Amino acid sequence: MKHLLYIATLALSSSLTIAHAKDNELSDTDKKAGWINLFNGKDFSGWKIDKWNPTSITIKDGAIRCQGKPSMLYCTNEKAKDAKNFHFIADVMTKPGSNGGIFFHTKYQDKGWPVGHEAQVNQTQGDPVKTGSIYVVKKHLQAPAKDNEWFRYEIIVTGNTVETKVDGKTVVIYQEKSGIEGKRKLSQGTFGIQAHDPNSIVLTKNIKVKLLP
Repeated sequence: MKHLLYIATLALSSSLTIAHAKDNELSDTDKKAGWINLFNGKDFSGWKIDKWNPTSITIKDGAIRCQGKPSMLYCTNEKAKDAKNFHFIADVMTKPGSNGGIFFHTKYQDKGWPVGHEAQVNQTQGDPVKTGSIYVVKKHLQAPAKDNEWFRYEIIVTGNTVETKVDGKTVVIYQEKSGIEGKRKLSQGTFGIQAHDPNSIVLTKNIKVKLLP
């Protein structure tokens, strides 16, 4: 019910929140609504790259650029690093044949894929699991976006429910059962951006989150 109420409120206010700001800045409407800007487009303030293959993650033209051997970038923003219920938004672009991911309810580690869930990023790479999937636990097999075009990626978590959206359209809704064990489960934590492999180029900008009750 909490999830449905939030979605209804979001729909009613969508015409207001579309008010555009400059890239990597919040609009006045966003600020009043409680959104937190997570990336300034200039440097890694509020973020930490792991020690796995840190040169795989850079900033270019106001976007986080992931290309190279596997690595992770973790959000260290004090207001967002222990998020439980939230609405996360980022603008993402994939180059042809690219794979990536946005982790949530995760935590920093020096190397390796971390705990938490991963919202998949993949339009045309060989993995059949495409953008909008919650990797492993909720698969979507048809790409909802195109390579070489920016798309708006949303991840909404309320209680045991995760919803992903691409350009305003719901892709999957995943409801996690109680008693789940292992690394992939809902809890609370920070966000992470994945560099997947040398043949993948994924760009991310306009990253923001709103914490929910």
